[in-house]
Amino acid sequence: MTRYGPSILHLQICKGGSHCLRRIWEPWSLAVDLAACKQLFAKVTAEKGALREKNIESTSMPGASGITLTAGSMTHSVPASVSYWRSLIVNLLGISLTVLFTLLLVFIIVPAIFGVSFGIRKLYMKTLLKIFAWATLRMERGAKEKNHQLYKPYTNGIIAKDPTSLEEEIKEIRRSGSSKALDNTPEFELSDIFYFCRKGMETIMDDEVTKRFSAEELESWNLLSRTNYNFQYISLRLTVLWGLGVLIRYCFLLPLRIALAFTGISLLVVGTTVVGYLPNGRFKEFLSKHVHLMCYRICVRALTAIITYHDRKNRPRNGGICVANHTSPIDVIILASDGYYAMHVQDKSKLPILIFPEGTCINNTSVMMFKKGSFEIGATVYPVAIKYDPQFGDAFWNSSKYGMVTYLLRMMTSWAIVCSVWYLPPMTREKDEDAVQFANRVKSAIARQGGLVDLLW
Repeated sequence: MTRYGPSILHLQICKGGSHCLRRIWEPWSLAVDLAACKQLFAKVTAEKGALREKNIESTSMPGASGITLTAGSMTHSVPASVSYWRSLIVNLLGISLTVLFTLLLVFIIVPAIFGVSFGIRKLYMKTLLKIFAWATLRMERGAKEKNHQLYKPYTNGIIAKDPTSLEEEIKEIRRSGSSKALDNTPEFELSDIFYFCRKGMETIMDDEVTKRFSAEELESWNLLSRTNYNFQYISLRLTVLWGLGVLIRYCFLLPLRIALAFTGISLLVVGTTVVGYLPNGRFKEFLSKHVHLMCYRICVRALTAIITYHDRKNRPRNGGICVANHTSPIDVIILASDGYYAMHVQDKSKLPILIFPEGTCINNTSVMMFKKGSFEIGATVYPVAIKYDPQFGDAFWNSSKYGMVTYLLRMMTSWAIVCSVWYLPPMTREKDEDAVQFANRVKSAIARQGGLVDLLW
């Protein structure tokens, strides 16, 4: 016999058939037989194992109300229904994650690895076009009913300009500021000086270069609030449609795209690390090319990029320089998902180098002056024209306004990135041509093929 002071440990069996431990304060108790306690614990353990083998749950026993644990004066009860719902939720989450991962693997990752497509993205694009067309018609109808102008005048610059002639604009100003008949007014008034001064200041401020560093204004709304600064409430249905678009883009597309981007970048890091340990040879070169190609294609899927490549027979070859217009940091991924690029020019056996001679991102409406450095070495130049469709999402990166993280978030919450890539025939520098003339000739070819404005500066 061993004395434990004024308390005794008691074991009880609850109504539900489970065992619990309770400490009762009994100042008149003297001792507890340790051998008896051990036997009691062994008996309880055996009974509990027998209950588990027979799959007898507490909910199936009459009068069962769950598992009760009493400690002093505090009692905690866990109903059996709560345990059931918890297990059900966990099972549903597990099944959902398994199904989601399987769909990603079958319909996105595996097709990206082999460079095939099931046509889901094109069907998605056609559906968006129909929705945009309906929204535009609804907005135009609402604008006519309210008798106001829906969009800004056709402009892509800093200042909104009316597509009217100077004479018509002056007549409109005179008509609104004077009650006299226009037939009796002279050809020139002193107040016209202010109009011409305003036009001159607008021309200085809104030049051909400055407007190329701001996002292109759309002629119709694409259900993205950041691309239409003049949007006003038109109808309840249109507002509900916009709200559904926000939920789809932020609650479904954004998590999916983040998961794909994480998968692509992780595979790129792991794959290139493993390939780097292999001995130099054709096998290593083969694996390196296909690892990069596979990972870049997965990253392209992370942006829901719908890319159309034209004239693939003119793709850049080893020992040359690939020159393209620059709109976004993803230009590299767009081109790398269809070919291989490196940093070698002198060695004809090495992969071609990829260069953006503009040196900055332009809003994909024009091509600015090329820097002549890449045109002085005498290598074969492979021009590439890249044209994005801003109707589904603006790929232009305004680095003075948005950081990289904000830009990527805007890209991943857009509807899609739709672009066309044209591979132009290779070009070489002529004998009587200097580097500047060669660069301008390549720039003009890219602008002409992509439907861009060829700027002289």
